[in-house]
Amino acid sequence: MTASGYPVRVYADLDDQLSRWRWLVKWILAIPHYLVLAFLWVGFVGSSVYTFVAILFTGRYPRKVFDFNVGVLRWTWRVHYYAFGALGTDRYPPFTLGEAPDYPAHLDVAYPQHLSRGLVLVKWWLLALPQYLVIGVFLGSGWLTWRSGDSRVAGAPGLITVLVVVAAFVLLFTGRYPRAIFDFVLGLNRWVLRVTAYAALMTDAYPPFRLDLGGDEPSRTLSLEKPPSDASGG
Repeated sequence: MTASGYPVRVYADLDDQLSRWRWLVKWILAIPHYLVLAFLWVGFVGSSVYTFVAILFTGRYPRKVFDFNVGVLRWTWRVHYYAFGALGTDRYPPFTLGEAPDYPAHLDVAYPQHLSRGLVLVKWWLLALPQYLVIGVFLGSGWLTWRSGDSRVAGAPGLITVLVVVAAFVLLFTGRYPRAIFDFVLGLNRWVLRVTAYAALMTDAYPPFRLDLGGDEPSRTLSLEKPPSDASGG
């Protein structure tokens, strides 16, 4: 465990001066990142399947795979923070899996020296099910409407999107991002990323049912430290 009580650490700094209008085009500007991330997430899913087998037989998460998957989460979080996951910065995200100390959004996951072989069979689907229901509200879901006997699925915006859009319009008219909304949005994103890391088998620590508001975590000073290498991990 880290100083924050959970091995997944997520934090971000809100830009002091955000453009009133740039959020209108960020989804276009972020398209190159979305294209790269589409391929990276294919690799993430494939490596997670390999990791499942590795943990089942060895109780260890292969270190090189772990570093790659953390990098994918880190990259995703930076793009999400720049675009409509938060709109917390106008600085364009770097194209890198590694930590970017000068970028305002950060994510790190403490490397587990050992993982339960038994939990790997159930934690990503059965144990995580209550968490999926919660973050489904944060991220949005679909609903079923019936017309003339045909079913149609429509996407409902999640709480994160609703709050970010509200913040965007406040920014447009006032030039300021409401701090209370920022703190709440960061807490929601932090919850989602904790569950994502847990479902990806990166930790056995169950995500807390707790909304940690704000951009900081108590372990902020620890998050940029490079974990010790593990030559035998993979």
